[in-house]
Amino acid sequence: MAGDVKAGTDGATPEGARISDALARFVVDARWDDLPPVVRHESKRALVNFFATALAGCRDPALEAAHAVFTRFSAGTGCNLIGRAETTDALHAASQNAMSGNVFDFDDTHLPTIIHPTAPVAPALLAWAQTTRISGQDLLLAFVLGVEIECRLGNAISPGHYRRGWHITSTCGVFGAAVACARVLGLDATRTRWALGNAAAQSGGLVENLGSMAKSIGVGNAASNGLLSALLAAEGFEGPVHPVEGPRGFLRVTGESPDLASLTEGLGERWELMNNTYKPYPCGVVLNPVIEACLALHRAHPIALDDIERVELKGHPLLRERTDRRVPHSGREAQVSAQHAVAVCLARGRAGLDEFSDACVAEPAWRAFADRVVFVDDARYGVESATVTLFLRDGRTASHHVAAALGSLAVPLADDDLTRKLQTLAEWGGSGCATAALAEALWSLEMRDDAGSLMPLAAARTRQ
Repeated sequence: MAGDVKAGTDGATPEGARISDALARFVVDARWDDLPPVVRHESKRALVNFFATALAGCRDPALEAAHAVFTRFSAGTGCNLIGRAETTDALHAASQNAMSGNVFDFDDTHLPTIIHPTAPVAPALLAWAQTTRISGQDLLLAFVLGVEIECRLGNAISPGHYRRGWHITSTCGVFGAAVACARVLGLDATRTRWALGNAAAQSGGLVENLGSMAKSIGVGNAASNGLLSALLAAEGFEGPVHPVEGPRGFLRVTGESPDLASLTEGLGERWELMNNTYKPYPCGVVLNPVIEACLALHRAHPIALDDIERVELKGHPLLRERTDRRVPHSGREAQVSAQHAVAVCLARGRAGLDEFSDACVAEPAWRAFADRVVFVDDARYGVESATVTLFLRDGRTASHHVAAALGSLAVPLADDDLTRKLQTLAEWGGSGCATAALAEALWSLEMRDDAGSLMPLAAARTRQ
């Protein structure tokens, strides 16, 4: 237990002494040449995916409400908002763009923590890049470092942290944004550690908020508060000596039995960005294999819902724990409802944003089907696998097994898939932004001397 740990004379715990210093030093000392080519490329894949999801989410009602409030307090107009014609200051841009990227839960997912790593980190960097000129190479390096820290923190406190109700994307994301911004601000190791402390003071977010607009507050705050944490540190705003590992630091307060050693083990040798995945469907990642199986069954056995007596979902227990929502009341809840996903995919043979919208959820056919969906927990399954079996009223059965869903680490989306996702979601969002130019700029970002030039390409081009 955290309360039983004896602190050292300097406030560090014996098994976790100076972890915050080690992380800060790592962020300061890292160089572009330290990144393997596959990691450099993965950073661009993550950004392509982020812009895709942000261009889809930029006009969601949650974003409209947030923008209406933020506009009243804007401190400038130097930063673009993805998919919109308006501009604002860096802190509000970081927050609003993070919300846009995550609002549909169509963004990337780090395994095994289920952190959405890009939404908190990239918007903070992109906002700052429109304030102070930085190269594409420097932005990508800072992004990789931010993702590394947020995901290592997530690894150290998973799965207990999420199980206790902490929204891990928000709680860990603020640290990633803080160190990424500290890097592009050129902070030394001490001030980078202060940035970690400032982030710890602002870490928050609850799983209870999932399925509601309130979820976006935590993700937006992670981005803007991460940038704020670094800016405060740059001005001499001091943080604690041990914000991460201290007896009352982030890990011990929010984790059950934090794995302190994992934070520095293999640091700079293996990269958490390589455990990142990208979704083909706008829903919780544990639903991917279920959706894929239902779409396959629809293609092979186009059966009317009225002819189905029961649908059995066999998968990892997390499938039931996170998606057993028989009557979702909104598109957001539908994104984490197996009952809705099964019904709509079997009936329509599609699983796009329209199938997880408020309008679609309101159709009575899906609700009437919910009681026919049953879960079978099987811990032998991974979260990327599932078996869907249809039991028909005439006695026949039809089954489809997905060993590894598209979008998993085993079956990742290809670069062309991500470019198509960018084009498709941009078109769905209706901003009319320069998609082709944006995609080209993202795939060649390390060659660009002004990373901030990305953002005008993602701005709205049509009157909205």
